[in-house]
Amino acid sequence: MRADAQSLQEQITASVSLLRRHLDWDAATARLAELNARAEDPDLWNKADEAQRVMRERNRLSDQIEGVQKLEREVADAFELIELAEAEGDEATVDAAIADLHRYAAEAKRREIESLLSGEADPNDAYLEVNAGAGGTEAQDWAEMLLRMYMRWAEARGYKVTLTEQSDGEQAGIKSATIQVTGPNAYGWLKTESGVHRLVRISPFDAAARRQTSFASVYCYPVIDDKIEIEVNPADLKTDTFRASGAGGQHVNKTESGVRFTHIPTGIVAASTQDRSQHRNREIAMNMLKARLYELELKKREAINEATEAGKTDIGWGHQIRSYVLQPYQLVKDLRTGVEKGNPAAVLDGELDEFMAAALAQRVGATRSEASASAR
Repeated sequence: MRADAQSLQEQITASVSLLRRHLDWDAATARLAELNARAEDPDLWNKADEAQRVMRERNRLSDQIEGVQKLEREVADAFELIELAEAEGDEATVDAAIADLHRYAAEAKRREIESLLSGEADPNDAYLEVNAGAGGTEAQDWAEMLLRMYMRWAEARGYKVTLTEQSDGEQAGIKSATIQVTGPNAYGWLKTESGVHRLVRISPFDAAARRQTSFASVYCYPVIDDKIEIEVNPADLKTDTFRASGAGGQHVNKTESGVRFTHIPTGIVAASTQDRSQHRNREIAMNMLKARLYELELKKREAINEATEAGKTDIGWGHQIRSYVLQPYQLVKDLRTGVEKGNPAAVLDGELDEFMAAALAQRVGATRSEASASAR
């Protein structure tokens, strides 16, 4: 068998082995059987909230277990095909099967990293905020580019994206925006993106075509579900209502439907202009505020337990996590993990998985070598 096929076999075997270990395979399959039995119980569907929780866990476990089993079948079929094709001297079929193995190796690695998403809120949906830094139109345009990047990433994964709040820039771009990303492990993936992002490019807004550096911050926090109770004292809240911006003309919002809550003890601000109804925006903003307070509590626990080194860094203009250089050369570099990509256009179009996977692996301290060592 060709050396490249053998190398891919070793990679995939190692990933699948780690996947089974992270899942605690026997316990996971037993739990899935238990959840399937509960889902078949008619009485469960009389309790909507409980049924939702059961189905969410069942679907997550089913995806993990069936994903590994499917991967194992596909890899076995590919190797069987390679052996038959080599026996017949059919190099074209061998090349096609090896191309499939490259795909399976990437899928195995993605699932291996995803199996590390074991944090309390990792399975939850996520809110993601983008804020322009100092620098006026330049920074606001960069913030809009980042927002688009994350929306494209989410849509490519089949996640649902909802724009919750947006404040437009004076000439171009955005001052700030918040989106809700809905899908399995949305927070687990996106939490590694919190921090300051730096752009270097020739300014499209400068007649002299000078190189400019712009900054924008990204902040991610989990959407909390009904299992998590967060109490907010009304006395700690400052509430503002305002007119949501519109397209002008007949579309101008003539009522103060936008709602902004400021949590006085922490300074946390949550706002929504998503709906025409002030009542609905009040509900959305309150959910966002509770999610921010919950995320703050998670970070406190992290700091106390020293669970991660990356989580200890405050998000400030001096704490950049990634640089995107468009001029004088083309490079995107993550300053935490050292991962680099020489195609900024693809990254800005949503190809972020490699950066996220490396940051996640670093954050949980689970490299392949460490996992292999623990197995011995």
